[in-house]
Amino acid sequence: MSSPCRGPGRRSSAADCRAGRRAGVGGSWKHRTVTSSDADRLRDLARLRRVRDRMDREFAQPLDVEALARGVHMSAGHLSRQFKQAFGESPYSYLMTRRIERAMALLRRGDLSVTEVCFEVGSSSLGTFSTRFTELVGMSPSEYARRARTAGAGELPSCVAKQVTRPVRNREAPVVGVPLA
Repeated sequence: MSSPCRGPGRRSSAADCRAGRRAGVGGSWKHRTVTSSDADRLRDLARLRRVRDRMDREFAQPLDVEALARGVHMSAGHLSRQFKQAFGESPYSYLMTRRIERAMALLRRGDLSVTEVCFEVGSSSLGTFSTRFTELVGMSPSEYARRARTAGAGELPSCVAKQVTRPVRNREAPVVGVPLA
């Protein structure tokens, strides 16, 4: 018995056919119409990309989830849940990773102290900055700066150094023996 949803060379079950009709597909999965929930999801993804882009641009500014959510007309809770679902980490984690990446570049440059770097990247607490830096990089900021000076600053082009020294998220950084280059 042939299913009305089957086209030439297609195999589909009756459940697939019924699901297609419910979604307004009319038996063809190629020409599926976008539903309002799909449109909402796409709109949310566009907003989340705007939030992520804003954090990339304004990482040194005092940003919090409430302010970011207001900027895209979402609640803070919804933004946090959707951001984590889309990008795999919370907005705060993402922002701190951007700050630590920038701090690593400034520490490699070598002309600022750890305290100056901390405030330059938008952190308001040296203790929190140092703790987060150590979690992501696997060594303290002062140790990182010391190793960067002894490793010979400028040996790698900055674009390569940025990729090689990118911090590891979610506390996966090894505790000892992290080479800089």
